Amino acid sequence: MRLPARLSPYSLLLTVAIPMTAAAQSSTTTDPALAHARRLLERVPLIDGHNDLPWEIRDSRTAPRDVDAYDIRQPAPKQTDLPRMVEGRVGGQFWSIYIPGEIKDSGYARVQLEQFDIARRMIARYPERLRFVTTAAGIESAFKAHRVASLLGMEGGHAIENSLGALRAYYDLGARYMTLTHNVTLDWADAALDSARHGGLTPFGREVVHEMNRLGMIVDLSHVSPGTMSDALDASAAPVIFSHSAARALVDHPRNVPDSILQRLPKNGGVVMVTFVPAFVSPDVAAWDLAETAVRHELRSIADSAERHQRLDEWRAAHPRPRANLTQVADHIEHVRKVAGVDHVGIGSDFDGIEDVPDGLEDSSKFPELFAELIRRGWSDADLTKLAGGNLLRMFRQVETVAAQLQRERPPSTRTIEQLDGPIVATP
Repeated sequence: MRLPARLSPYSLLLTVAIPMTAAAQSSTTTDPALAHARRLLERVPLIDGHNDLPWEIRDSRTAPRDVDAYDIRQPAPKQTDLPRMVEGRVGGQFWSIYIPGEIKDSGYARVQLEQFDIARRMIARYPERLRFVTTAAGIESAFKAHRVASLLGMEGGHAIENSLGALRAYYDLGARYMTLTHNVTLDWADAALDSARHGGLTPFGREVVHEMNRLGMIVDLSHVSPGTMSDALDASAAPVIFSHSAARALVDHPRNVPDSILQRLPKNGGVVMVTFVPAFVSPDVAAWDLAETAVRHELRSIADSAERHQRLDEWRAAHPRPRANLTQVADHIEHVRKVAGVDHVGIGSDFDGIEDVPDGLEDSSKFPELFAELIRRGWSDADLTKLAGGNLLRMFRQVETVAAQLQRERPPSTRTIEQLDGPIVATP
């Protein structure tokens, strides 16, 4: 279909395929900042760095792993479906190919491959809305064709099972970033929420980063320890990302990025994609989570499980969990801009990977509300364009340029963890 000259792709989708709700139409006319935000996001691609819908499909209570049954043309159980993505002006999406680091059944490869299969089948099922892409140019081409550019990001380096050959195989399947760890410390990298056994990256961990650079796979530092962040910045010849993190100066959560790391991003060229996870953006929610963890620990001495559950429910009733909100997310975005610079901030919602959401950012239809808040704070269209997707596209092109150079200089690495780190000592 040929578009009239003044009709944007998202205007077409909203007016023809998925009519805007009456409330949304009303807010567009009564809130100039929101109308401004929507117009902006019709012109430039909003690229979200992290969405866990593939795992949500796998874990569906009604039809696990059934991509056809989990129809995202219809309202979905959590935060993501096609109507809400259209209303939210999503132009590009990194779908997380997450697998838990605690899986013990048959190793990681089977589950990781199943998640690639689910994500690839999900994207292919909606060709009128989604397009599988693997390059920066592919993102721009998909947006011009009125499709959501759909990329894959592996969440956790445990999936490569200490094998650079496996890393390359996953790249060939379409993975364009890999989070070096999830919540479990690996044989070669420390995680933020586990013990720091290595002080950062081991020599093999640095070799993983080097091979990712050679492939053109983005190094993702969400979930890793500050030591791993620092070592990866030392090792990487290409820009890095944090696909879904926030600022530790505002909320002292181990998953957030310290200012000392933010200050290094301009030299590296990387991007922090600010997340919506309530415990990462709200100090009150983070404090409540710590308090609840302490209560759970105290209740472990009670042998009767029914009594434990009752006591925990009583504590929760007396201490309701606070709510995070959109303005706190905007505060984190502004902090990253202040410390790292406007060229180094993006958006990484973590929708469908979280049960609780900030007030005002309840689902994937709400991205324009966040941009409207920043417009009220005085952000220019040029800076909002960088935040939306311009920074991600710039750094992705740099990653591709570095990869092309490295591929001319060296072959695929055949080094092993035993060669670089010595015998692997099993942890209890």
